[in-house]
Amino acid sequence: MQPSVLLKTTVLRNIVKETCKSAVRNIGISNVRRSSFKVQDQKDFQERVKNSKVPVIVDFFATWCNPCKMLTPRLESVVAEKKGEVLLAKVDIDENTDLALDYEVSAVPVLIAFKNGKEQERLVGLQDVDKLRKFVNKVVDEK
Repeated sequence: MQPSVLLKTTVLRNIVKETCKSAVRNIGISNVRRSSFKVQDQKDFQERVKNSKVPVIVDFFATWCNPCKMLTPRLESVVAEKKGEVLLAKVDIDENTDLALDYEVSAVPVLIAFKNGKEQERLVGLQDVDKLRKFVNKVVDEK
C-alpha cells in the first residue's frame, strides 16, 4: 500500500473512532413509562381502555389526516405532563372501522375521554395546547 493511502486510511479510521466515542457518550438512557399505546382491535380496546383503572384519552385518527399529525405531538406532551395519571390510546380509524362507528366518529381527529369505562368528554378537530391541557385536566380532576 502506498504511504499516502495508508495515511488517509489511518486518518479516516481515527475520525470514525472519535465520532463513535462521542456518539456513545451522548446517548442517554432513561426509564420512561409509556403513557400511550395503539389499540389493536375491539378486544384490546375493551381491556386497555374500558377496563382501565386510570382515565384514558382515546385519539381517533387517520394516517392520511394532516390535522391528526399536528395534534399528536401536542397531545402526547400534555398527557406526558400528567405522569401516568391519564393514558393515551390511539385508534386508527382505517384499521378499526367498527370502533369508529361504535363511537360515531364521523371526522378526525376526535378525542374521547373515558373514565371508569364510560365516555366523559369529547373534542373534535385540531386543538391548541391550552385547550388540550384543560381537557386532560378536567378528565383527571373529576371524581
